[in-house]
Amino acid sequence: MITRHNPALPFTLIAGLIALVATAPTRAQVSLRTVVELAQRNSTSVRIAAADVAKSQAGFEQSRDVFIPSLNFNTGVPAFPEVGFTGQPPSIWNATIESLVFSIPQKHYIDAARSGWKAASARLKDAREQVALDASNAYIELDAVGRELEAAQAQETSAARLVAIEQQRAEAGVDPLHALLEAKLTAANLKLNRVHLEARAGTLAKQLATLTGLPVGSITPDHASIPEIPQIGADVKEITLSGIDAARLAARAKQQQAKGDQETNYIPVLGFFAQYNRNTTILNNVNHYFANDLPANNFASGFNVQVPLLDMVHRAHGRESAADALRATVEAEQADHQNEIQIADLTGTLRELDAQSEVAGLKQQIASDELKTVETQLETGNGAGAGPGAPAQMSPTQEQLARIDERQKYEDAQEAELNLAKARLGLLRALGHMQDWLNELHAR
Repeated sequence: MITRHNPALPFTLIAGLIALVATAPTRAQVSLRTVVELAQRNSTSVRIAAADVAKSQAGFEQSRDVFIPSLNFNTGVPAFPEVGFTGQPPSIWNATIESLVFSIPQKHYIDAARSGWKAASARLKDAREQVALDASNAYIELDAVGRELEAAQAQETSAARLVAIEQQRAEAGVDPLHALLEAKLTAANLKLNRVHLEARAGTLAKQLATLTGLPVGSITPDHASIPEIPQIGADVKEITLSGIDAARLAARAKQQQAKGDQETNYIPVLGFFAQYNRNTTILNNVNHYFANDLPANNFASGFNVQVPLLDMVHRAHGRESAADALRATVEAEQADHQNEIQIADLTGTLRELDAQSEVAGLKQQIASDELKTVETQLETGNGAGAGPGAPAQMSPTQEQLARIDERQKYEDAQEAELNLAKARLGLLRALGHMQDWLNELHAR
């Protein structure tokens, strides 16, 4: 059988490898500042809030510009010659100027639109701060889980050595089978813990990818890029949250809107108009119906005065607006009370987590010192000799157990620090000092 060499095959394989490398996600260290900025830029809630700001600004300009005269130009030529009296002078083109001159209710509508614009801007700031908090929490947690995962892998290595040691001791009849089974159970539990951490890291990687728009698994946290979180407490001066500020401004807008709707029923409105018509008699016989020929140039102007006498529809609308304003005011008060409760809850939780972090850190230090003691005794002996009453020499089994325990205490300390960091960030947000954290990020 004769085989033929295909000269295009190497190029095809190279092109396939290049495509595979290009499509595979690459992991690189990305700073927390970059993650937060990408999350704020990619967030749908931020983009929706930005669209609301643009809409509110346009609404404010629309309500304000009713006092600016508007100019409309119309033109038209009859499709067929007109016959008879059509009811209006025939014109080639006309121009109209209209504007509102005086309206106290409109002043309230402008104020309401301005407050609505400010409320939308406050909601945009609140959305950006919330996205920054979510991205920071996910980033810090992924960084902590990464260190915990390294410790879990070290634990599995020690557990594998422990199983091997107990296997040899069981076969030699030194230790019972129960000790071997206990070692295997320890290894299985550590494997379960490692799998749990890997799943948790995968979820956080997906969350960060969704927040930033980067490929899943392409972000490796840079621990040095995480600023120290300020140790803030409830005694720090509280700044009004942007979300609460937005609720208050929205309530004020509703109140101003309701005031304008109510005064519409009692206060006259003054408007101005001016109109110019360029009339024509080319395609019509309109001059047959007038004593004098129709003039070509026609101009009219005047003031429109609207005096409300009896308008039950607007009165009912005024009561509806007043009810909406009352509801918005109560909702703003409710948001303020809920934030105060959250501050009190976070303050108590923060104190507890601070104590837990201290305890976990001390346990980790104790476990590390005990591990050093075990390693020293394995190398030099316990120094008490082998006489009656002397403590037993350390065994390799105890060394691996000490290593596993030290790494476990390290994981516990990392988890305690993570919970403390997230609680501090939450309290920063509740107290209105989230911008301080963002300033720390931008300073790096």
